[in-house]
Order: sequence, then structure tokens, then C-alpha cells
Amino acid sequence: MQDFSRRKFINMAAATAAAAPVAALLPTARGASTDADQTPTQVARQRIQRLHLPNVPLVTHEGKQVRFYDDLVRDKIVTINFFYAKCEEICPMVNANLAKVQKMFGDQLGRKIFMYSFTLKPDEDTVDVIKHYRSMYGAKPGWTFLTGKLDDIEKLRRGIGFSYPDPAIDKDKNQHIGNIRYGNEPLMLWAACPGMAHAQWVAESISWMIHPEVNRVQAP
Repeated sequence: MQDFSRRKFINMAAATAAAAPVAALLPTARGASTDADQTPTQVARQRIQRLHLPNVPLVTHEGKQVRFYDDLVRDKIVTINFFYAKCEEICPMVNANLAKVQKMFGDQLGRKIFMYSFTLKPDEDTVDVIKHYRSMYGAKPGWTFLTGKLDDIEKLRRGIGFSYPDPAIDKDKNQHIGNIRYGNEPLMLWAACPGMAHAQWVAESISWMIHPEVNRVQAP
């Protein structure tokens, strides 16, 4: 399972300066301004959105039409993972772990932290399928499962870094990456952890995004 670090994601974001002409051609979120109208921080945030947080259309387990960036990610602290309903290896273990994590969030889930799980096989995983799948893990409000068009799901998966450099491996959904991406979108803080890591450690790592200014380094 490939490991994606916060450093790699930040490096990807930093590379946007060189890719600005391409980024300018990509769809932006509703109400986005041009670079000339924004501060350096705002420009950086917008470019991360353009290159790594595509504003693709999706459908929730409740059948609601949403946009990834506008409706799910912007101004929020989020977790992101991928699954498909008939997955028998990685997905059940990661989602069972996330079920434990959501309990640790308590009333912060759906209020300060939002969890999102995206199917890798939208042609198979209809709204009814992901709704049933979600119920298997006792998902509470604040943990949303989503489907959509395959091209949009693939654009999202690659944008946030859940892809392998080897095309053959990347195409094999049985070997899909079981990491959990988490981040504070307005502060542009992004990281990832193994989806099967100890639930308490996962919950603590994600919770750091709420108060990133707090020094958690323990004295020797």
C-alpha cells in the first residue's frame, strides 16, 4: 500500500506555480476570483483547489446532487477515502476502522469534521447500493458516502493523490490505495495516514486539524 505524506501533498501544491497556465484552464469553484484580485494565500488556496480538489459533480447516499469542492470540502475539515461495495480486502477493514474513528469524534462529527467515502466503481455502486453499504458500518450523520460518473471519480482520485505510477497496478481496483486523506481546507493543511492504523491514532491525527496551532510535542 503506497504511503502519501503531508510533505508530498504540499510539494504537489507548491508545484502549481509552474503549472499555472494549465491550471487556469481548469474549472474553478463558484465565485472564484482571478489571481490578480487575491492575496498570495488566497491564490495558493485557489491553485490547490484547481489542481488537487476538482469541483466535480457527485451524488450522496441520500441521492443529493453535490459538488466536491463547493459543497463538501470548502471551508471544512474533512477525511477522504475510497471503497467499492464488492471489495473483499482493503475496504472492509478500512471502513470498519473508520466506524471506530467516527465514534471517537463524538459531536464533532458533522459539525467540525466531515467524513467522505467515494466509490471507485460508480457504474456498479448506485445510490441504493452505497446507502446499504453505509448502513453496514453504522455510519452516523457527518459520514457521507458518494457515487458519480466514473470520469469524475477518477479525476478526483488522481487529484488528491490516490494513484500508483504504474498504470497496470493503478487500473487494478483490487490494489487500490487504502489510505485516509485528511485536511483543513481553509488553512491548506493536508496529510494522510494508513486506513488500517490504530483507530485512536487516526482520530487523534485528524483532530490536529481543528487546532493546528497547539504544540503537541511532548517534553522528553
